[in-house]
Amino acid sequence: MGSSRALLLVAVAAAVAGLAAANFRDDCDIPWEPQNARFTGDGNGLSMSLVSNYSGCMLRTKKQFIYGTVSTLIQLVPGDSAGTVTTYYASSVGENHDEIDFEFLGNETGQPYTFHTNIYADGVGNKEMQFKPWFDPTTGYHNYTISWSPCMIVWYVDSVPIRVFRNYQSRGVAFPTSRPMFAYSSIWAAEDWATQGGRVKTDWSKAPFVANYDNIHLDICECGAGGYGGACATSCPAAAAQYNGACHLSPAELGQMQWVQGNYRIYDYCVDYKRWINGQKPVECDLEQY
Repeated sequence: MGSSRALLLVAVAAAVAGLAAANFRDDCDIPWEPQNARFTGDGNGLSMSLVSNYSGCMLRTKKQFIYGTVSTLIQLVPGDSAGTVTTYYASSVGENHDEIDFEFLGNETGQPYTFHTNIYADGVGNKEMQFKPWFDPTTGYHNYTISWSPCMIVWYVDSVPIRVFRNYQSRGVAFPTSRPMFAYSSIWAAEDWATQGGRVKTDWSKAPFVANYDNIHLDICECGAGGYGGACATSCPAAAAQYNGACHLSPAELGQMQWVQGNYRIYDYCVDYKRWINGQKPVECDLEQY
């Protein structure tokens, strides 16, 4: 894969160019600890700091959406980041919520990050997959994308799909289809579990811990004022994926995902039988996920 690194960087630029440019300062709010956020002059860049065990930072888009693609460039906390969690995710608000997660779990200096993915549907999660990156995510910016359509959810890193969760509602598998979501980014403290199950604690003498973001892009089916209203789940391009052949990865993308999962996946809930309810493997684990 190293020989194709340049091609992947070109693909990142192409993928981002295909999304609708947004602006952190104009298109987002900081609902938690805004004093720990810093915008660049043009608002296209953002840094968020974790200052103490109780003082991190959270950003949220002003717009809600049902289906769409959200993408941004992130440079994760460098050095000893044990106990810190940097996130990029989409979530609804209220009970029985839906959520699509990217969480980046820090580690000791010289140790790799853990990329943690999960999905909640109708308030039920426990569908985690974890990966080690095939690059150093702290020395430069890398693109992280969540794509949500009626057919499937795809997590991308530098335009490489690392995971797919398909819509198998017809088989009794919950899938988010009706609750509008916001897109979020945050940094917060989780030393009780984030690094090696909580065995490695945060070195607060290294604070503040800073994550940098650049160039948020939104291609979403907006809900609410100014959006598609009650038809937001059916009346925009992302909702039409099931009709235009966009319900599967391409053969090239499937090969990329298989490479990542074969070499860099470190946890898969589908093989963790100790967590299965009543000893039953989750239904979706035996169904195609591409």
